[in-house]
Amino acid sequence: MPLVVVIFLLGLIDGLRSMTAPAVLCWAAHFGWLPVAGTKLEFLSHPAALILVTLLALGELVADKLPNTPARTAPVGLTARIVLGGACGAAVAIALGISVPLAVVVGCAGAIAGTFGGYHARHALVSRGHVPDFAVALGEDLFAVLGGLMLVSHHLQG
Repeated sequence: MPLVVVIFLLGLIDGLRSMTAPAVLCWAAHFGWLPVAGTKLEFLSHPAALILVTLLALGELVADKLPNTPARTAPVGLTARIVLGGACGAAVAIALGISVPLAVVVGCAGAIAGTFGGYHARHALVSRGHVPDFAVALGEDLFAVLGGLMLVSHHLQG
């Protein structure tokens, strides 16, 4: 799979769950799937970074189910997803030696697609498909986490 597609899909995962893509990149660095040794990103493989980002991702998975959580398309959530999608793209580019500006743009585009696509798919399943929101949210969680881990474990070796 071309790296631009991998970066777009990481951005898409980030649009679904903003901290999941950074967490899977930390795990990828930890397991050696993302070669960060000797780069500015070496901190991604450090146990403290892995624990912190994983805890933030788990917290987001819980917070997403709370009734007062704002929509991911609200300005703050959307901005965070775009920034983190671009950052994930930059991380892959730096680790694998490809164009950083291109990777940032592709990661941001994936985050926007994931944000709005996920939002509209979830609402359609709940309102038209009569599927409970909690069930759809859990499915989205599984897709983001498992999809992200499968993506980085199979397509990021340098």
